[in-house]
Formats: sequence, structure tokens, C-alpha cells
Amino acid sequence: MNKSTSNNQSPKVERKTIEKNRRIHMNILCSKLASLIPQHHITTSLDSLSRQDQLDQATSYIKQLKERIDGLKLRKDQAVLKSEGIDTSSSLTSSIDQEANLGFMLPVFQLRDHGLGLEVILISGRRKNFMLYEVISILEEEGAEVVSASFSVVGDKIFHTLHAQVRLCRIGVETTRVYERLKELIH
Repeated sequence: MNKSTSNNQSPKVERKTIEKNRRIHMNILCSKLASLIPQHHITTSLDSLSRQDQLDQATSYIKQLKERIDGLKLRKDQAVLKSEGIDTSSSLTSSIDQEANLGFMLPVFQLRDHGLGLEVILISGRRKNFMLYEVISILEEEGAEVVSASFSVVGDKIFHTLHAQVRLCRIGVETTRVYERLKELIH
């Protein structure tokens, strides 16, 4: 009978120990999180804040950082587009406030002829998307071979960049025809 009593107490003691260790670990994690929040973001002293208030402060700080990161990504993409020759002074990418008005302008594309190569830059919205394989098919039907394709997502916009080379140098690629077919597909 003594053995059954000790067996019943053993899981209780083990559970209590596990719970105590879990609470200690949570306290350590909360302290580390609170120490990462800069002083200028905290409204009152960390010591006077409850754990829930500390978590709320950390959450708001993380959201603020995410918004800042999104803004910096947008500025980076604007700089990349500007370096590639795409006009960023228009309402296309000028400010976050005007992004809502951009929906009716998308998708936008640009075709550049580099002699034996083509570069296609497409900017579409998540809601007004198109099938990328159709763009690749048009390029291949017109005598170009897609050698690389990349994309990046910024906010509600998707930026695609395709690089293609002429398959047969003697024949080449008629860029005006490619432009018209892409325009027809996208718009």
C-alpha cells in the first residue's frame, strides 16, 4: 500500500516541478523581451508595469518596427525601379497614402530591348494578377528564350523581372510585336 501512495505522489511532484520550471523559464523570457524594448518606447518604468503591460509594449514596438521595415522595403524597391529607368515620381510608387489609388493602374509593364536580349518588368497587384507562364509563352513564341525570372512582393504589389535572350541571332525578336501581345495579355 505504501508503494501505491508513493507512485501517486511521484507524478504530482513531477508535474509541480515541471510547472515551476516552466514559470521560471517564462519569467526569464519575459525579462529578456522587456530588456529589448528601447527606453524611449516605454511609457513608464518597466518595473512598475505588469507582465501583460510589458507584453503589450513589446507588441506595439514590434508592430512599429514592422511598419518601418515595410516603408524601407518600399523605398528600396523605388530606388531599384529608378535605377532601372522606371519612373517613380508618378503616383505609382510615390507614397504609401497613394497606394490605395494604384489598384486601378495595375498591372504595369515595361519592355526593354538590349540587342540580343530582352528585359520585361511587370508590376501587378495581388488582386489583379496574371499568369506568368502566359508571359513566358509569348516571349518563347516570338523567338526569345527566358534565361531568368524573379519576383518580389512589396505590400499589395508584385514586381516581376524576366530576362530573355534571342534564340536565333539571324531572325531576332520583333519587340513591337512582343510589346503589343504583352499589352493585350496584361490589360
